Amino acid sequence: MKKIVKAAVVCAAVVSVCFAGCRKQTKTNGDTSLSDLKSRGVFVLGLDDSFPPLGFRNENNEIVGYDIDLAKEVAKRLGAEFKAQPIDWDAKEMELNTGKIDCIWNGFTITKEREEALAFTKPYLNNEQVLVVRNDSGIKSLADMSGKVVGLQSGSSAQEAVNGNAGFAGSIKNQILFKDNVTALNDLEIRGVDGVVMDSVVADYSIAATKKPFSVIDEPLSKEEYGVAFRKGDIALRDEVQKILEEMQKDGTAAAVSIKWFGRDISVIGK
Repeated sequence: MKKIVKAAVVCAAVVSVCFAGCRKQTKTNGDTSLSDLKSRGVFVLGLDDSFPPLGFRNENNEIVGYDIDLAKEVAKRLGAEFKAQPIDWDAKEMELNTGKIDCIWNGFTITKEREEALAFTKPYLNNEQVLVVRNDSGIKSLADMSGKVVGLQSGSSAQEAVNGNAGFAGSIKNQILFKDNVTALNDLEIRGVDGVVMDSVVADYSIAATKKPFSVIDEPLSKEEYGVAFRKGDIALRDEVQKILEEMQKDGTAAAVSIKWFGRDISVIGK
């Protein structure tokens, strides 16, 4: 009787171990995002192609930028061809979830709400949402925007920054939404809006590049971090991209890309 009981216990233990092993294997093998991408041989990045210096079109209509250079190197180390796919920024999550792109990589701010729906890498760049005004506007602070019109990109974290600041949002006269920051700044130039809320890295680059009579108010609405976003279940691909980014930080590649676009190393990869 004891032998039978002992045998039954051993058998149950073996079945339990096998079942646990199978569950572990299923969990690992269920995510084929990395192997699928390598099989396709193409890494498709979704972006707003008017977001300098992270991703934008140069004078030859080529998509270039800081994020583009980083992503091209990641694609190379993945053994895949790189493809930049311009998307409607308002529909970015839909573009990702329908499989038209592999990731959203274009100054995409990490938020709690987005983290619930997407799989982000760790932050690779810090940013702030700032107010850009005309030099002759007389606006020196956020309080000076009381009763005035603010422009911002639709579907951007600038919207969240404005709406998340009850005092500022309640003081302004109106918000006007634009398809991109370039259009918003053009409207600022012709006095269609009194100020534009946008990413500091984009604002600083745009002002320096265009030499337009704009300035940034030294009073950010919010501080934030950029990450690369993947579909919620694409953990294997997300982790591989994170691993490659950290390798690029260690071997100096990330620093070289940052210096190229910003004049200094502002990368926070692995920090």
